Amino acid sequence: MTARSRRSLRRFTDREWGPLYRTVRAALVRRRWRAIPMTLAAVGLTCVFQLVQNQPWGFQFVQNLGSVKATDPLWLALLRTPLSLFVPALDLPVWGALAQMLLVFGISEICIGWWRTLLIGYVATLAGTTYARVGLALGPDHPLGLPESDRLVNDTGPSAAVVGLAVYVCWRYGAYLTAGLVVLLMIVELTVKDNLAGKEHLAAIAAVALLIAVQTTLGPNRPNRPSRANRSRTPLGPRPRPPVP
Repeated sequence: MTARSRRSLRRFTDREWGPLYRTVRAALVRRRWRAIPMTLAAVGLTCVFQLVQNQPWGFQFVQNLGSVKATDPLWLALLRTPLSLFVPALDLPVWGALAQMLLVFGISEICIGWWRTLLIGYVATLAGTTYARVGLALGPDHPLGLPESDRLVNDTGPSAAVVGLAVYVCWRYGAYLTAGLVVLLMIVELTVKDNLAGKEHLAAIAAVALLIAVQTTLGPNRPNRPSRANRSRTPLGPRPRPPVP
């Protein structure tokens, strides 16, 4: 690799990931694990649910708290949705869900704050849950429809929230190529494994894209700014005096 190509690569990586990296690094250096309390609580709650649902007495208990199916009444699905985010999917290894939450939730909490992280995560999750009901109503013959077998699929886990947050944070911090790669990976995932989860991921991306469009239309985009909770505090002490003319 020539010196010119190295400089070009360095400029590209700084433009794509520099603002995001500097924001996350500054928060972790200054506050360490105190920078992501909500993320740590979410990871801990997911671990608790995993341990409980593997007990002979705990599986149905966890399902009653956070398992969502398309056959459930809408009011019950909405009631269970807040906790469904932290119930590990039964067909996936739990370490994958924990790693996703620690990485993506942690970066999001630092960059956009804990309450925006939860808000966008729930928007993405609700978009996937809503799509499941719409897809089943359309039927298997419709291009956007779902087969009848998906009515009994447990719709739990943080994956839809993780995908939605990844796209949103990348957009906020100007990592547009990375956001596009996330979308492309979700399309490839659906092509390779056509299942309910893959289609819900695309529904989550569509909901976040709509949110981005609304935010861009209603107000100016202000990327590359850390959340208020992670900004450095102004040091105490006397203010500098203006120069004497």
